[in-house]
Parts: sequence; structure tokens; C-alpha cells
Amino acid sequence: MNIGPHTFQEFKNMAAAFHGYPAPGLLAGGYMMALAQSRLPEGVLYEAVVETPKCLPDAVQLLSPLSTGNNWMKVVNLGRYALTLYDKRTGEGWRVWLDPAKLADYPEYRAWLLKLKPKSEQDSDQLFLEIETAGDTVCSLAPARVPERLRRKAGMGRVDICPICGEAYPVRDGAICRGCQGEAPATLTLDGPPALSGPEAVSSSPSSPPLVAVPVEEAVGGRALHDMTRVAPGESKGPEFKAGQVIGAGDLCRLHQMGRMRVYTEDQALPGDEWVHENEAARIFAARMAGEGVTWADPSEGKITFRAETDGLLVLDREALTRFNLCPDVMCATRQGESVVQAGKPLAACRAIPLYISRPLFSRALAALGDGPLLTVVPLRRARVGVLVTGTEVFQGLIEDRFVPIVTQKVEALGSEVTASAVAPDERGHIVRAVRALLEGGCDFIVTTAGLSVDPDDVTRPALVEAGLTDVLYGAPVLPGAMTLVGRIGDVPVLGVPACALFHKTTSMDLLLPRLLAGIIPTRADLARLGEGSLCLDCRNCTYPKCPFGK
Repeated sequence: MNIGPHTFQEFKNMAAAFHGYPAPGLLAGGYMMALAQSRLPEGVLYEAVVETPKCLPDAVQLLSPLSTGNNWMKVVNLGRYALTLYDKRTGEGWRVWLDPAKLADYPEYRAWLLKLKPKSEQDSDQLFLEIETAGDTVCSLAPARVPERLRRKAGMGRVDICPICGEAYPVRDGAICRGCQGEAPATLTLDGPPALSGPEAVSSSPSSPPLVAVPVEEAVGGRALHDMTRVAPGESKGPEFKAGQVIGAGDLCRLHQMGRMRVYTEDQALPGDEWVHENEAARIFAARMAGEGVTWADPSEGKITFRAETDGLLVLDREALTRFNLCPDVMCATRQGESVVQAGKPLAACRAIPLYISRPLFSRALAALGDGPLLTVVPLRRARVGVLVTGTEVFQGLIEDRFVPIVTQKVEALGSEVTASAVAPDERGHIVRAVRALLEGGCDFIVTTAGLSVDPDDVTRPALVEAGLTDVLYGAPVLPGAMTLVGRIGDVPVLGVPACALFHKTTSMDLLLPRLLAGIIPTRADLARLGEGSLCLDCRNCTYPKCPFGK
């Protein structure tokens, strides 16, 4: 029985040339493909979905211009010997599958499909004969519709240069390419053919150097190669022996109590320049990571802790942090970016995880950090804050203002002061005059409250615009605080605080005020990123900032 325009032998020869040998699945697939093609209207532009990656895709490529390379054939691996040809515009087509129920008269064919025999026991000649004799009679056929999600063409999206290996890659894969994330299907060897230079031209080198441990009794008089930690459960954990410390006879009992029966000493053969000691690596990483306002001391056990040199706002290069942590054998953990930090308090820590890190991996991690600092502490300026309260009911004294004390407490906690306040009715002209009076009085930061909702009587926003407000961002994915407003009048930042600040201890104001005092003007993208973690749980006892809100 022919396979489309080809005799069985012709197609078998084509299969051998294309596939390397005339695989039974490819020959069966030829009949399946030809049957599906025969049901399509003449001249229709069609594509294919194949449900196994084994052999069947090659039959599609032999009998049509469809391939995975041109994206006209998609392989959805369900492990079923089936394919669907469909009109690329409508998704309507025909599904063909090899039907076990029709193979009763073809025992070798059935044994092949159901894997009843190992390949070495198959009778190939009989199998080929049964495939040719059966033709498409052992196939089942049904109309089918392919969903739009499979018909869409998936592009690569934006392409950038991986900062580690220097190769082009799709940005959707992350801060660095998937190869540098550890998914590379092959590693370049130094003793193979000429390879590209750079961190990716790395190696099949072992994950650790060939160090030799000696029994502790033989280590007396030698120097410890690395810090050795003593753990007292529930009491303490720290280095009992420091790198370079001479091990004396009196130390043997302590080492045994620590579970150390063998140790590494400096007098053993040490690795060469192709390895970087954990402390040296940590020092070099720290020098690259630490920016203004960040201090660090010499490492212990390959770990360095960063501390704030001054009170301020922690600013992170999040992309660089992600790139670094995608590299093997290193890590860096930080406090949440845009957190208010105090001088002397820890804000991050990094370490080389093994005792020695291979130089190629060390170079990869260093390249991931880029040129700029990873961590910076920006001091909060001492602002002269003017508070504008809007609301006719407050202006007329019908209700007591509670906004100014709330704002004052939050402003003073961050080192600034409220130098003036004003109350204006819900009338544009009054609000404009009040804003200008605050500015003329020397205020260099404006906090305005209330009148920010969608109520038609709330005129605070249009009045602020009339007073010169520009670069307005209204609304933030924060609860409480969705109706927050951020902008500026000239060089003076303006923060609009919605009425929720009267009823909730922690709101969007607590997230945005420190940023603005540090001179960080948020963009719409910055506000959008607040969405994750900015749903306040309204706890009975608020512990902010020691809680997940805004993080």
C-alpha cells in the first residue's frame, strides 16, 4: 500500500536517509500523515500537532513542509501515537491515531506499539511486512479542532545580552540566560576544541579541589585551613577554631567533642590558582557589592555581613541580586529593598558556599554583579513638611482634625519636621491658596490629606493641579491606601494621603514617605511592584515594619 505518492519501499528508503534507519514508527507515521492529508480541502494552508516526539514528527517533515523549526508543527508530548492536521486559520482539521483495537490481525505490529517485546527480540522483517500490509486500515480518524493557544505563534520576545556569558538570549528567561542559570546542555572543556573566552568557557572541572584531610592526632602543630564551627544546641553557634589557628595537643578533645575526627591543615597540598578560597571570594564580592552608606568587616567561614553606616533607606539592585544568586556556589541574602535601616544594623550577608570555589564559577558570579554597587544606604533628608488638610467639615470646625497629629508623628519618626499646616474647605480656590502659602512659608515637602476619592465633591486633585502639580501618579496597589497620590510642584514632592490614614495605623504613606525623603521618586512600575505583599492584614497589634506589609 502506497504512502501518499510513494511506494512503501520508496518511503522506507527516504526514512532511512532522513532518520538514519527505517524506524517502524516513521513508516507507520507515513500512513497516518497521508490519511490526514487526504481529508483536508485542496489548497488549504495547514499545520500539525503531534502527540509524541518519537519518530512521528519525522514522518510529518518527510511528507510536508511542516517542521518545528518553522513552527508549523508543534509537538505536545502526551505519549500517544497520534497527529492532527488543521486549517491554520480556523483550527478545524482531522486527528489520526494508531488504534490498538485494529491491530489484532498484526501481532508483531501490536507488540511493537504496546512495547510487549524488547527491541532485540522483534522480527523486523515481519514487522515491516505487517506495517505495509495494514497501511492506514489500523488508523482511526476523527474531526478535531485545535485551540487558539496552540495556534498562536510564540515569539522570543525582547532579546538582550547575558551579562555573564555575553551571548544573546530572550529576556523572558530572567536576569541571566538559562545556560548561566545552570541549564546549559553542554559545558565547554579546556582540553577540547578552541572555545570562546569568558565565564561560560568553563569547564568540566570538579566541584571541589583535591584536599587531603588528616586524623586530628596528626594535625597537632599544623594550622587550621578554615574556620571550624562548634554548635551548642539552644546556646550558641560560632567558630571554635579560626583559619590559620595552630592546633595544639590540648585541642584534640575539643575537636572530638565537635565531631571532628579529621581536619584540613595548611601544610597539606593546597589547590592552585584555579581555585579561590571562601574568604578571598567573599572579600572580593563584598568590595563590589557595598556602595555608599554600607560597611563590612573581614569574613568568617566565607561569610560577610553588611551593615548600615548611617540611618537611611536601603536601595537594592534587584536584577544584580537575582543574577548573582542564580550562579552556583554563592549566595547573598538581604533585607527588603526600600526598608528604613538604622546605623550599625545588619542589612545583608553574602558568602561563598564551599570552602573553595572554582575560578570560572567565581568569575561568573563576579560578572553577574556588574559594575555598580548592589547595596546602598541613602540618608533621609530633613524635610520641612507642610500638611494640608482639606474638608469643609474640618474647616468649619464641625469635626476635629486628626490628620495633622498622625502625619506629624510619622514625619518626625523619620527625622523630618512639620513646620506648617493649613486647613482648607472643599473649594478649589481655597486649596490653591493654601498650597501656595505653605510653599511661600518655606515648606519643601507637601503632605495633603483627604479629598482624594472619586466623590464628585472631592476637588483636592484638580486643585493641586491648578496649584502646579505635575508628574502625577494617582492610585497604588496598596490596601489600605489605594487612592494615594504622588507628584511634585516644581522641586517639592507632594504626597496625597487618603482618608484611610485616620483609621489604619499602617497605610501606603508608610511605604512611600521614606522613599520620597530619600529622593527616590516612584514610577508607575515602582508602584505596580508594590502589589505583592501590600495587603495589610489589619492585625490587632500592629508590628510594622516587622511584618510582611509592603514586602
